[in-house]
Amino acid sequence: MTGWWCEYAAIDGVVHRGVTITARDGRFTAIDPDTAPSADATRLAGLTIPGLANTHSHAFHRVLRSRTQADRGSFWTWRDVMYAAATRLDPDTYHRLARAVFAEMALAGQTAVGEFHYVHHQPDGTPYDDQNQMGHALLAAAEEAGIRITLLDTLYLHGGLDAGGYQPIEGPQRRYADTDAEQWAQRVDDLSPGTNQLIGGAIHSIRAVDPDSIAMAAESTRGFGAPLHAHVSEQRTENDACLAVLGGTPLTVLDRSGALGPGFTAVHATHVCADDVRRLSSSGSTVSMCPTTERDLGDGIGPALEFAEAGIPIHLGSDSHATIDHFVEARSIELHERLRSERRGLHTAPELLAMATVNGQRALGWESAGRLAVGDRADLVAIRLDSERTAGSSGEHAIEAAIFAATTADISTVVVDGTTIVADHHHQRVDVGAELRASIEELIP
Repeated sequence: MTGWWCEYAAIDGVVHRGVTITARDGRFTAIDPDTAPSADATRLAGLTIPGLANTHSHAFHRVLRSRTQADRGSFWTWRDVMYAAATRLDPDTYHRLARAVFAEMALAGQTAVGEFHYVHHQPDGTPYDDQNQMGHALLAAAEEAGIRITLLDTLYLHGGLDAGGYQPIEGPQRRYADTDAEQWAQRVDDLSPGTNQLIGGAIHSIRAVDPDSIAMAAESTRGFGAPLHAHVSEQRTENDACLAVLGGTPLTVLDRSGALGPGFTAVHATHVCADDVRRLSSSGSTVSMCPTTERDLGDGIGPALEFAEAGIPIHLGSDSHATIDHFVEARSIELHERLRSERRGLHTAPELLAMATVNGQRALGWESAGRLAVGDRADLVAIRLDSERTAGSSGEHAIEAAIFAATTADISTVVVDGTTIVADHHHQRVDVGAELRASIEELIP
């Protein structure tokens, strides 16, 4: 039995004082507010929240942070730099880099990650002897960093979609591409997840996967009860090409192909129409929004309010890792909406906290996670309320302080499945920073 006493804790979006929490075998066994601290309980000062979930990550994009900021451009010019960044990856270098990236997530209170994995083969497209070497490197990296992972193995078949139809794979895309959906399904079936790890599927985008192959991927993931994610309407040109060639929006095509449903997540969904929102809502699908990446790349502001009003669960990813901080991601949902609508308070702090926690955990297949509730996975994140950012916030407004003022620097303790993985935050930050620096210097001379 493990126990903690929390000065304040957020239970289903409500702040409670003096909460005693116990866990056994990685699950909460009791959560009792209005208690005094016991001698054998670990004291957590400030606000304790459930574990955060990062539902959209490309670990190798971390090497691009700050390196793409010197020049003008667009998503498409950034993509060329991203392709170049992948050329030096191999299973060993990817393992070291991903371990450091996942450790950065751990320091940020993220207890689970959805890794949208598409760097499968060698740079010339030749498969490794073990076609899952890169995937297993990512699984090992997450285990060593101490967080759960849902490895979203990604189907990627075409080099693009334009008025002439689907384009052939070329250049750096060769290491991402499979021969067909059957080969992809076999690779997914051969993956060997460890304890507290899940395997899911991903459709890279409507640009890279044709409707027939989408249908096969959707059927395959449903067959093993796995989540299915896809980049959707990230760019207007993607929508234009899809309408011209396939006769509908990307979500229309995904729906026709049987991809939508409770296990499906539309990543970004920045440029969607009212009919797309209805399709997502009626199918029970969810949306992963990545505000810091979407603004970093100049993608646009997605219709978060329309999603929320339609009852579509929103969750959060850091995608290209321009920053790894879910407090920033969560507040950006509301702050972007304020700029778009010229109104305030459209998403409450508890609603934003749910996006960062329970909504994300469920979208990654972790049904009993993301809440402080008996029987759920024992994930805890303690946030200081006495820093220069959060000082002066009363317990009543502790969730608002966390969402709108805190940063990852205010996190003091992180517990995953009952095991403390972050305790000495300062020294762990230094160690992770050194590993990130070494990994990035190895990949970018």
